[in-house]
Amino acid sequence: MVYKLAFEGVPISKFKIENVVASTSLGIELDLPALAISLDGSEYEPEQFPGLIYRMKEPKTATLLFRSGKVVCTGAKSLDQVKMAIENVVKQIEKAGIRIKTEPKIEVQNIVASSDLGQKINLNAIAITLGLERVEYEPEQFPGLVYRLDVPKVVLLLFGSGKLVCTGARKPHDVEEAVDKITAELQAAGQLR
Repeated sequence: MVYKLAFEGVPISKFKIENVVASTSLGIELDLPALAISLDGSEYEPEQFPGLIYRMKEPKTATLLFRSGKVVCTGAKSLDQVKMAIENVVKQIEKAGIRIKTEPKIEVQNIVASSDLGQKINLNAIAITLGLERVEYEPEQFPGLVYRLDVPKVVLLLFGSGKLVCTGARKPHDVEEAVDKITAELQAAGQLR
């Protein structure tokens, strides 16, 4: 899903959610070896990873199931896809003869989104403009500038091409607010037209 943004009423960019990571609890302990046999396409190698990995084609997600009943869904492109994936997993678990007594309460852990500022940017100048206390920029280590926002509490990765990645958001509004904020700061500093 692509979200359109505006700055002072003028459309400036849009962002696209690339990945939503969410978790829930099924409220029961799971017999992972038995589930690995019941769930087609699941992977369970406890010596490598303590959870069972269940991949779905629709929506294209990976769901990690743990003995404690904790479930982590990753790879979704929206909260609707997360809900659909967890509902599908619950149905498959119940088909395997395990009764889930509680309604899973989904909690978003992280949204990763991308955007484009629409022009190339000078990361050296931006590193100085934004202030060293919230910026990490070591081009010999990583080609992007890391900018940490306190509100919303997210991390923006800015690249010289004008592309950016936002991580750490809990809702799409956090991404929108972060992109609006960095755009306004860069425009005010003369770093963005």
